[in-house]
Amino acid sequence: MKQTAIIVKDLVKIYKIGSERVIALANINFTVNQGEVVCILGTSGSGKSTLLNMLAGLEKPTRGNIVIDGEYIERMNEKQVTRWRQKNIGFVFQSYNLMFGLTALENVALPLVYRGMNRRKREKLVTLMLNLVGLGKRIRHTPSQMSGGQQQRVGIARAFVANPKIVFADEPTGNLDTRTTKEVMELMVKLTHQYNHTLILVTHDRDIAAYADRILTIIDGKIVSDENKNEKAQQKT
Repeated sequence: MKQTAIIVKDLVKIYKIGSERVIALANINFTVNQGEVVCILGTSGSGKSTLLNMLAGLEKPTRGNIVIDGEYIERMNEKQVTRWRQKNIGFVFQSYNLMFGLTALENVALPLVYRGMNRRKREKLVTLMLNLVGLGKRIRHTPSQMSGGQQQRVGIARAFVANPKIVFADEPTGNLDTRTTKEVMELMVKLTHQYNHTLILVTHDRDIAAYADRILTIIDGKIVSDENKNEKAQQKT
């Protein structure tokens, strides 16, 4: 039986701009199983980034619940949610978000530093992860000595190194060429399935969405479809 990783129930987000009320998310409901790759697909302004921010505890919903591994995220205060993210969450960003004065090893080690892991143990883990993403020879290189694709591989290694329950990826290939995009997407999906993480991917690009097990399409703050690749495959057999 599959374990449920995320439950989103009756989620609403309303922004007040002057005297106007803008509904960014309208009664969102879905669940995600542990080990799934789920894409939130939508155009600019659809609400997909707002939904990602809600799931990651970066913003509070107006109403509704977000339950991750039994924890009600919206009920946490800022200190609690920060500690929760450090323990459970990895992030992959479009613009890589690397520290340019640090080497690949030092960048990837940051989540482990925040957890208080000793230097010897974290360098061993980081070296293993950088080898896994194909950067074993770039461990001592800084971001300025690497291509965009290599920098994103460092970002992926950083997201996965602390064995997070969930990885959030926000337009992770937006700055990459077609060939590198394919390599990066295949790498993230491989790591997710290999280590039974859960990957929540946000994009406007249906070609990127095709790498996911499920595609949740969001329009005007509402989920209008939920496509499950595995269910379709079972129906064909």
